[in-house]
Amino acid sequence: MLRGKQIIYLAHCVLNQNSVVRGWERAQGAFNDIIKVVLDHNISIIQLPCPEFTFLGEERPPKTKKEYDTPEYRKVCEELAEKVIAQMKEYATHGYKILGLIGIEESPSCDTLCSKGIFMEELQKLMERDGIKISTFDISEKYTEGESKEFVQQFKEYIEKLII
Repeated sequence: MLRGKQIIYLAHCVLNQNSVVRGWERAQGAFNDIIKVVLDHNISIIQLPCPEFTFLGEERPPKTKKEYDTPEYRKVCEELAEKVIAQMKEYATHGYKILGLIGIEESPSCDTLCSKGIFMEELQKLMERDGIKISTFDISEKYTEGESKEFVQQFKEYIEKLII
């Protein structure tokens, strides 16, 4: 069997910069240098849903976390997070190792570390409820595809610490 059974969850826009607010994209498509690190280590990638795109669509205006923090948006985030949790549990049941959760620094939805985005708050709350513990890492808000070898090296070191 060729399955490596190692998985990493990525914020939607790491793989699809077309989903970010117009004018805020930092790559033409994906963060290829970041994705290459994951693929070079034979780790499977699962793309998280983009709650902002789901909630307001492609032409949405930029919003702060405070502006997104409404009962309606939290409900969307919770519903999306429940589906992710069900998927994580299914993989874990079959012996897969979920290595990490990669977010976006300063995102109102997908920051995993500092000011925690709303989607990540909901997802991590459910992870805690279900005893799911995984490492988190955020793509720097200053990172632009192809411009920061140092950041890519930092990410590579993070990934290498996670590998079985």
